[in-house]
Amino acid sequence: MADKTETAAFVYVAPDAAHAFAKTLIASYGVPDADAETVARCLVQADLRGVDTHGLMRLPGYLNRVRLGLTNKTPKLEAKPVGTAAAAVDGQNGFGFVVGTFAMNEAIRLAGLHGVGIVAARHSTHFGMAGSYVLQALEAGYVSMVFSNASPAMPPWGARDALLGTNPFAAGAPAGERDPFLLDMSPAVAARGKIRRALRRGQTIPEGYALDAKGRSTTDPAAALDGVVLPIGGPKGSGISMLADILCGVIGGAAFAGGVGDQYKVMDRPQNVGHFFFAMKPDLFVPQDQYKQRMDALVDKVHTAPTAEGFTDVQMPGEPERRHEALRRRGGIPYSRSEIAELQKEAATAGIAPLAVSDQPLDHNSA
Repeated sequence: MADKTETAAFVYVAPDAAHAFAKTLIASYGVPDADAETVARCLVQADLRGVDTHGLMRLPGYLNRVRLGLTNKTPKLEAKPVGTAAAAVDGQNGFGFVVGTFAMNEAIRLAGLHGVGIVAARHSTHFGMAGSYVLQALEAGYVSMVFSNASPAMPPWGARDALLGTNPFAAGAPAGERDPFLLDMSPAVAARGKIRRALRRGQTIPEGYALDAKGRSTTDPAAALDGVVLPIGGPKGSGISMLADILCGVIGGAAFAGGVGDQYKVMDRPQNVGHFFFAMKPDLFVPQDQYKQRMDALVDKVHTAPTAEGFTDVQMPGEPERRHEALRRRGGIPYSRSEIAELQKEAATAGIAPLAVSDQPLDHNSA
C-alpha cells in the first residue's frame, strides 16, 4: 500500500521503470553504461528508501551541469596509495555517485587486506544519499562511515551567515540474523533537499527548519533557500558539520570553509566536493561469530525497550527506510505531478521515451 501521506497529487512509478528511465536518460548524454547504471541505482535506491530529496528529482539539476560542461561524463578514476591502508581519489569532476562508489570499493579492498581502509576523494560533485555507500559496505560485510561536505547553507553556531554545508554523515554495521544498523543523517535540522522539494510541491516547511535572508524564522521554502538552514542541537550539529569539512575538505584536499560550489547557483566552475570513506572488518577485536551475536543482542535489546508515550515500537536506525522500501517496491515510488513534468521534459530533450506512470499505487487492486 502507498504511504498514508501520499495523495491524488502524486503518481506512481515502478522501481524497475524508474531505474531503466534514469539509466537511459543519463547514458543519452554520453555517460558510459556502467556509470549511468551506478547513478541510476543510487537515485532509485534513495527514492525507494523514502529519501526522495536525493532521488530522481535531482536528475534535471545534474544533467544541466553536464550540459554546461561542469560535470565530467567520462572520468578516469584511480586510487593513489598514500599509506598502508589509505588512498586518495581525484574525482575529476565526475558524477559524485561514480566517485563515491569507486572510493568505497577501494576502502573495502584496503580493509580486506589490512583490517581497515580509508579513502578521501576530492574534485567530486554531489553524491546523493550518503547511505548508498554504507549499503555498499554492508553488502560486502563491513562496518563503515561516510562523510561528504557541501556548499555553504548553514552558519557556524553563533554566526548568522552561511559558511558550513549540510554535510551528511552515514555509518553502518552488519548484524547476524538481524537487520544491520544504518545511520544516515545531516547535521542540519533539515537538508536543503527537503526545502527544495517543498518548493517544487507548493508546500510550506515547518518552523525551525530555516531562517530567511534577514535572519527571521520562515515557513516559506523560497525564503529559506535565500537564507540559511539551522544545525541540529545548536553547537552539536555545527560541530559535526565542521568535522565533515575537516575530513573531506581540509584533509582530503577538496574545497572547504564555504568554498564548495552550489550545484544550483554556481554555474561557472566545478563544485570540488570532498568525500571521506572508512571501512573496517567487523571481527578485528572479537571473533566473527561473537560479533554477530553481540550485534543481534543489541538489536533485540533496542526492539524490546519499553515504548514512550506516543510510540508503538522502537526502531533501529535504517529500519524506517527498509519499511519504506518494502512499501514502495509493492506500490511504486510516488512523485508529484510537477516533478514528473520536469522529468518528462528531460526525456523529450534527450529524445527518449517518457517515464511510465500510474495514477494509482501499483498494488491498489490487491489491497
